[in-house]
Amino acid sequence: MNVLIIGSGGREHAIAWKLKQSSKLTQLFITPGNAGTSKVGTNLNIGVSDFVSIKKAVLENNIDLVLVGPEVPLVEGIHDFFLADDALKNVKVIGPQKYAAQLEGSKEFAKKFMIRHNIPTAAYESFTKDNLEEGFLFLEKLNAPYVLKADGLAAGKGVVILNDLLEAKNELRDMLSNEKFGNASSTVVIEEFLDGIEMSCFILTDGKNYVNLPSAKDYKRIGEGDTGLNTGGMGAVSPVPFADDEYLNKIEERIIKPTVLGLQKDNIPYKGFIFFGLIRVNNEPMVIEYNCRMGDPETEVVIPRIKSDLLDLLIATANDCLDGKTIEIDHRSAATVMLVSGGYPEQYQKGKVITGCENVSNSIVFHAGTTTNDINEIVTDGGRVIAVTSFGNDFKEALSCSYKSINEINFDKMNYRKDIGFDL
Repeated sequence: MNVLIIGSGGREHAIAWKLKQSSKLTQLFITPGNAGTSKVGTNLNIGVSDFVSIKKAVLENNIDLVLVGPEVPLVEGIHDFFLADDALKNVKVIGPQKYAAQLEGSKEFAKKFMIRHNIPTAAYESFTKDNLEEGFLFLEKLNAPYVLKADGLAAGKGVVILNDLLEAKNELRDMLSNEKFGNASSTVVIEEFLDGIEMSCFILTDGKNYVNLPSAKDYKRIGEGDTGLNTGGMGAVSPVPFADDEYLNKIEERIIKPTVLGLQKDNIPYKGFIFFGLIRVNNEPMVIEYNCRMGDPETEVVIPRIKSDLLDLLIATANDCLDGKTIEIDHRSAATVMLVSGGYPEQYQKGKVITGCENVSNSIVFHAGTTTNDINEIVTDGGRVIAVTSFGNDFKEALSCSYKSINEINFDKMNYRKDIGFDL
């Protein structure tokens, strides 16, 4: 089977690394990919939203199955594009259609879905610039801190949490009237603040049946002790130490099953991954958000723990026959640490030569923001550059191994968090 992965990050490298191990794989292509994916498949220099060029590549390379890594092409309707094209409609696509992708693409859509299907989440109201004053009144009814979320995709930067009421009102005005996040904040969801510890769960579903993937916990802030600006993710561990069998059962019964059943009740077809961003409040799980794809860097700890043939599971998903499929999970812990460019998540430079990856022997090096230069050196090409993933008997042992491996890798102004798992 010929497979195309769409995306260029650590998530896509981890998935490519895993699919490469499948006996069912014939050829693997990644678009646009990175320096790491080029070692396990063939990179195609096509942007994730260039559907016309993707179609051409699919037909030229006899692609049987497409896995969509990032959220943007899903929200833009790449699956629908395939279904509507006579030449593409028989190619299997892993990733939801445009309407279902609103679970991630619209905070308001997701909240209405959760309320409709009695899935535990924070109380909320949504506002536009036409009822800004009502938004101010709603903020006055809440206790600090105040949570404001741009309804649409804002590259992970659309959530603002503030302690001061006046600041919250000014932020709401900035988001709605001044279009701080462009079209993404034409609607803003204001939520009650939930205090607790976060984690993520993942399933692969054909819309009716599903398999549970390993849980994970990621670390979004740039600074030690979860301080500073939000990033795309600075590291992750799997499994989550505080999520015992009893707690995971609560998540399955109260959140995962009602979500899959809700999709069926609403006649929303869904083939792909669902990411549940959860928070534990008084030992009860509540949903913060859905994503319609795997998380990053969570994928870099979840995928290595899957011992089953991932391509076999994807084929079953595409063919509506996940029922009866089981998934074998490595009992060991996995931990990943993200190496980022100096200055990230603000201004940073690209093109810094990366050395030492070939010297890492006890960890898996997943490339994220990397490419090769004119003389075939691996260089930085993004804010988050490399994820170093290791196994251990517990997350501390796994992290220790990753940190040792990081000592082998170097690029100018390389930065990383030295306290992943500090709160566990």
